[in-house]
Amino acid sequence: MKTTRGSDLVMRIYLVLFFLYLFVPLVIMSAATFNASRFPTVLPWQGATLKWFEALWADEQMWKALWSSVGVGIAVILVSVPIGVAAALLLDGVHKKARSLLYAVMVSPLLTPGVIIGISTLIFWERLGVPGGLHLAVVGQSSFIIAYVMLMVLARLQRFDRSLEEAALDLGATHVQAFRRVLLPHLTPAILSSAVLAFFQSFENYNTTLFTRGTDVTLTIFLASKVRTGLTPAVNALGLILISLTVAGAIVYEIMRRREAQRALAARKAAEREEIGQLAFGAG
Repeated sequence: MKTTRGSDLVMRIYLVLFFLYLFVPLVIMSAATFNASRFPTVLPWQGATLKWFEALWADEQMWKALWSSVGVGIAVILVSVPIGVAAALLLDGVHKKARSLLYAVMVSPLLTPGVIIGISTLIFWERLGVPGGLHLAVVGQSSFIIAYVMLMVLARLQRFDRSLEEAALDLGATHVQAFRRVLLPHLTPAILSSAVLAFFQSFENYNTTLFTRGTDVTLTIFLASKVRTGLTPAVNALGLILISLTVAGAIVYEIMRRREAQRALAARKAAEREEIGQLAFGAG
């Protein structure tokens, strides 16, 4: 009994330290947004202000870099998700001996440093006459983000009951109809999750983007240049806005998930009541 209580206490202390490690830097960064100091710091506190939000709104270069990152992230989703889903389907359908080799080949970009991917992408395409730019950033990032998508879809695919697809084919459905109406709904949660992951992996990428961007500037490149020339709390203001949007999105998703779970539970209980009523009526 004492051992169990001791383990619970250690676990609680660990969780508290873990969440402090995660959230204290974010709280400090957010607080620095409201400090009148021209440096992004909390101490010394020089008074509360909202001027850094105004400075952020007036910083056209930062907004341009932000929208460039958003555009690249959306393009990476459009490239990575279809190819990643196709790779997962291919990997799940091949023979086990070939599967190990293909898996190693497809996952290898994850083990390659981003600097190597960026340099090799730039050299390869420049030899074909394609200059650097955001289009090459999309190609370079997609080359390893596809593997993330593939792994997430593959994990979901392992829990799929193939007999459902076979039943659809036996009932006259084509392979396209079976995929669209049976397999795709099962894979949709993994596809959506992998799309979100692909966007954030692209949004925060620096190493690959640095070598493939040409003269274009994404947010990570812009912030890196600001580190050398001098950051202002306007960057903190942007970070606070992004954090707020992320938290708001997570809350909305959780609310929708719980409502969907409640509707599913209510539908299941209604079906059970109906089944019990039919059994009672048949017995009578």
